[in-house]
Amino acid sequence: MPGAAMQPGHGGAGQPRSGRVRSGRVMAGRVMAEAGMTTAEYAVGTVAACGFAGVLYKLLTSDAVVSMLTGIVRRALTIGF
Repeated sequence: MPGAAMQPGHGGAGQPRSGRVRSGRVMAGRVMAEAGMTTAEYAVGTVAACGFAGVLYKLLTSDAVVSMLTGIVRRALTIGF
């Protein structure tokens, strides 16, 4: 139908309705804002993981833990089957 293409708010042949463009821009803005938040969350998670790794490294390389783990491994290797 030729008259059906000329609806209110329609920019003409081949042009999208202004409401669709506006909602597309809003959607693009939301996606961009969420992408920034996701990047910030990854940054915070990476810093937290590095901090946890540092604490774990210090703990596992302390004299008390090294001697305890060495004792466990020695006992496990000397058990006869």
